[in-house]
Amino acid sequence: MFKYILNKIKKKIYPDPESEKAIMGSVVYCIHHKEGCQWSDELRKLKAHLNTCKHDAVLCAAQCGAMIPRVLMQDHLRYTCPRRRAHCQHCNKEFSGSALEEHQGNCGHEPVYCENKCGAKVQRRHTLQHAQLHCSKRLVPCPHCGQKYTQDCVSAHGATCSRAPVPCPQRSAGCAALPARDELDVHLRDHCAAAQPCPYRDAGCRYKGTRAAVERHTEESCQQHVALLAAVAGRQARQLDALRAAVARLAVNCSGALVWRVSDFAAKMADAKTKDGVELLSPAFYTSQYGYKLQASLFLNGNGAGEATHMSVYIKILPGEYDALLRWPFAHSVSFTLFDQSASPDRACNIVESFVPDPTWKNFQRPSKEPDALGFGFPRFVSHEMLKKRNFVKDDVMFLRVKVDPSKIVAV
Repeated sequence: MFKYILNKIKKKIYPDPESEKAIMGSVVYCIHHKEGCQWSDELRKLKAHLNTCKHDAVLCAAQCGAMIPRVLMQDHLRYTCPRRRAHCQHCNKEFSGSALEEHQGNCGHEPVYCENKCGAKVQRRHTLQHAQLHCSKRLVPCPHCGQKYTQDCVSAHGATCSRAPVPCPQRSAGCAALPARDELDVHLRDHCAAAQPCPYRDAGCRYKGTRAAVERHTEESCQQHVALLAAVAGRQARQLDALRAAVARLAVNCSGALVWRVSDFAAKMADAKTKDGVELLSPAFYTSQYGYKLQASLFLNGNGAGEATHMSVYIKILPGEYDALLRWPFAHSVSFTLFDQSASPDRACNIVESFVPDPTWKNFQRPSKEPDALGFGFPRFVSHEMLKKRNFVKDDVMFLRVKVDPSKIVAV
């Protein structure tokens, strides 16, 4: 064909033999230059080149009828030629090219994903067996209620299945029954072999019986149960009183020093001036954990020699829990300090008074159940005039410290 076309062109364009000779000697590129062939030479050599050009199409060597470039022939014979011979990668059987294409997608040995989306890959020939026996997403009936669930959910369902057997709550008392979950209440009420205690057992009732018998007992024994509850309430009240007393003891100051914060000073001073004998009492405190029990007393408008002109302070000895172990009379020195609340501590001028107890005074003997009415102290501790001169009262609050000398704590 190529030779026929070439002759025709030569006769039409170059009838002259010299012209034909000239054109046949001209340099040309291979007709497959665009496909990547780099050959170029005289036109007369083109035919010989095409007999070997790897980009020129020739008949398939396996005679399938396809025209294939020489450079692609090996790939064609290996992968796409219908007449090639190849092995299935799954079953290793040999097929022709067209038969292999039909075999692919149907090979029984090819691994495929489970259609139930359980995530497993099994050979195609085993998919039915897997779906029936091994797939975690296959439907299986609950052995108790018969409802169908996927295999991976049926055990979780069993934990709540109404028909699943559950052990009787009274098994520790001897009942070995396994009633269905939805029949447990009926079992406990009518069939449980173990005796159940009365709901008031914590109050002291010792009755036991079946659930139905216990219910009858509860209805018929209201009066006895009320009496038991009353006794329990009494015991609990006494326990609470003991706990409150213990907490109160823990909260008591046992340091031997008390800083007494007197708030609402103006209102309390006005009240003291309009009424006779208005006495303010401090919280009680101890000289040590097992020491003397004391209390400070304050008359804002004075008492005795200081009435209406001074503020009076006293110390009282109260009956304490450990008085029997202490030495009497009380012999510790006592000091009172009224704090000057000046902004600059260096300029503060506190008022301090102290005394050493006289062992012959009645005030310092072991107190009876009723403490001394007045105590011992200073009726003219500080004048009302002095209270106004300095910052003893600030923001309507006054601070008074009562301190007992700890160096003379009496041992048992």
